[in-house]
Amino acid sequence: MDKRIRVLLIDDHTLFRSGIKALLQRQPGFEVVGEAGDALEGVKRAKILQPDVVLLDIHMPGMTGREAVSLVADEAPQARILMLTVSEDIEDLLQTLRAGAHGYLLKNIEMDYLLNAIRSAVDGDSVMSPQMTGKLMQSVRSSSVVAAAPTVVDKDRLSPREREILTFLTRGASNKEIARTLDLAESTVKIHVQNILKKLNLLSRVQAAVYAVEHGLTGKDDS
Repeated sequence: MDKRIRVLLIDDHTLFRSGIKALLQRQPGFEVVGEAGDALEGVKRAKILQPDVVLLDIHMPGMTGREAVSLVADEAPQARILMLTVSEDIEDLLQTLRAGAHGYLLKNIEMDYLLNAIRSAVDGDSVMSPQMTGKLMQSVRSSSVVAAAPTVVDKDRLSPREREILTFLTRGASNKEIARTLDLAESTVKIHVQNILKKLNLLSRVQAAVYAVEHGLTGKDDS
């Protein structure tokens, strides 16, 4: 990768920030351009630095990561915001994705997973730790977060193929995995995903997955 990925770290644990910074700085193609120990300072630094990626913790004193997501998105609209947290709370996941986060990663992931997640985010994908994808699917089965509002209009916005691909997004599938399963070109899947986001007025594929869960567009009741 010719251009370095510029990363901003926002986390109140100094030792954790230092460790992530040291690991990223040793990797070719990555540059940590700034760090902040609280969300408010992080929003200010995001505005000044305009990073490519923001790694944002959730539970911090003062302003939380939940509250900071939309502010960071407003101040650095081109940045890909990835939550990096210990929280496995489904509400933290849903609220941060609704607010504009492009991914949700747990701090127990391997370093290679983090690096690949950052690269995927920069390429336009949304990323999620496997455990959280599982929790999202559990919420689908329990219908605990499915909205009661009618969804006929939303269904009609999407073509049958787009609805089919949307069900794959709720499983956390990549474009490559979807293409292989449906015997399509990866570029075709990418276009379908872009159309889904545009039609539903969403920012990321993870937001699309959450939207599908909340509105019952998961393929289970799609007749």
